[in-house]
Amino acid sequence: MAEEVSEQIKTKIKSGEYALSSRLPTEPELMQSFGVGRSSVREAIRMLSNLGYLDVQQGVGTFVTDSDGNESLGEAFQKAPLADLMEVRQLLEIRIAEKAAEHRTAKDLKRIAEALRKRKEEADAGALVACIEADIAFHQAIANACGNPILTELYSTSSKHVSIAFKQIYANTAVFISTQVSHEQLFLAIEKRDAVQARALLNEIIEAV
Repeated sequence: MAEEVSEQIKTKIKSGEYALSSRLPTEPELMQSFGVGRSSVREAIRMLSNLGYLDVQQGVGTFVTDSDGNESLGEAFQKAPLADLMEVRQLLEIRIAEKAAEHRTAKDLKRIAEALRKRKEEADAGALVACIEADIAFHQAIANACGNPILTELYSTSSKHVSIAFKQIYANTAVFISTQVSHEQLFLAIEKRDAVQARALLNEIIEAV
């Protein structure tokens, strides 16, 4: 049912009924429009968010992001074998780490440090889903600091699929605990503007996680 709803929403996006950058109707409105329950609507929105059609902003609303460009990219990530996804992740994140070391600001460092603290907290608590989300948030904060909005957006799109893969691969937070030190070292390298060290550490992290 959720897939049917997602297809109907995509059709409305493509036709322009749900215009680019516009706010999606509320959950109750979508439930009434498509004659389905809340769970089907939420799952459809999650699917379309993963594909890049929608941007879910907590406490604000859900917005139409892109009906064409992100479709092919999002679906490519979704359909890609895990090995391909991890290869793209490695290439993308290594460059992002280098550029973040070169361009980070004090505000960027504060956001990266907070995400790093949250990652450790959730890993130590054994909260797998929250830990994965915190790990993604840490790397997203680094991407936000890289000074290249295209790289930032590419990471944002890919990270949704990396998150899904992690939830399928890992049964506990052990690997996140074991790589906490390398993540802390990565933060220090970015803080010191050491792009070479940031690259090496990011590569080490990718190989481990």
